[in-house]
Amino acid sequence: MRTIDIEPSTRLTIEGIQGYLVRKVTKFGNGAKVDCPKEYLDKTVYLVIK
Repeated sequence: MRTIDIEPSTRLTIEGIQGYLVRKVTKFGNGAKVDCPKEYLDKTVYLVIK
């Protein structure tokens, strides 16, 4: 089981994953190359790989 700490007061636990990426969404796409709504521009995102 893997645990990803997002913020000190928030914890996300996901079982059965192969890995995850932490990226910042930019106007020209992000490092994970996934589609994302404009409302998340300049936000840090976690891409979970199952």
